[in-house]
Amino acid sequence: MNGVIVINKEEDFTSFDVVAVVRKTLGEKKVGHTGTLDPNAKGVLPVLLGSATKAQDIIENHDKRYTTSFRFGLLTDTLDIWGEVQKKEESHITKEALLSVLLNFVGDITQIPPMYSAVKVNGVRLYDLARQGKEVERTERTVTVYSIELLDFDEKNQTGTLDIFCSKGTYIRTLIDDIAKALDTIGTMTSLTRTVACSYTLADAITLNKLKEAVANGDVNKYIKSVESLFENHDELVVSDAQAFRFKNGNSLDIERTELRKSSVEDKKIFRIKDKEKNFISLGITDTEKGVIKLYKHF
Repeated sequence: MNGVIVINKEEDFTSFDVVAVVRKTLGEKKVGHTGTLDPNAKGVLPVLLGSATKAQDIIENHDKRYTTSFRFGLLTDTLDIWGEVQKKEESHITKEALLSVLLNFVGDITQIPPMYSAVKVNGVRLYDLARQGKEVERTERTVTVYSIELLDFDEKNQTGTLDIFCSKGTYIRTLIDDIAKALDTIGTMTSLTRTVACSYTLADAITLNKLKEAVANGDVNKYIKSVESLFENHDELVVSDAQAFRFKNGNSLDIERTELRKSSVEDKKIFRIKDKEKNFISLGITDTEKGVIKLYKHF
């Protein structure tokens, strides 16, 4: 079984738990995922099956979208509602003030990873150090926030909801903490749902229970996305039958004998190579110095 099944992960499940359940339910040995989703978070978790696991290290589209809720006037050690409360204070942030501050967090920003995170310092996970009551210096990292939309804000209760579209490596807990600091208050994330990952959305996702039902009913295949769906951000290139045969056997293609001869070709550009029937063969990458398209990854 080869392809992608998009799971709508429930709260209190680790990404490893999801992979284990999928492996057992489908009877598939080769199963992986495209990026960890915290146990307390919900939402989109693409799970790779069979030959799709070969894509784990080359998937380029790691942008994510989240819906997250927060509360001002509360701070925990984990920066989310599941941690131990460290501080409470009166907060009187207005919607207008919040909206003006959010603009400062769009674009390239720097973050310091939270202590309760899987980042390693000197080979040790930060969360392991945090559980020992230790706090160490962490290196700032640059991430990109493409957009932040305030979906709602209750000034009386100081609670609200944000829609955040961001790059890989963005810590939403830290973002909320930094927004609160910019408003001279404290803040904590109270829920997190990933709505988009690797271009898959919640509309593409099914729960683990739904997966089990589909297997029992014999219609699980309708929920499995193609391996090619992982790479739809790359242009496609249709080749002749003879070229398709050559490429399947690992041979390079002459750029001048493809449709690319009609345009300026970028070096190291990845294409989805397809036969005349539009069947996905594999990924190819251009080598303009040699004037060829080489095999990049075969599935």
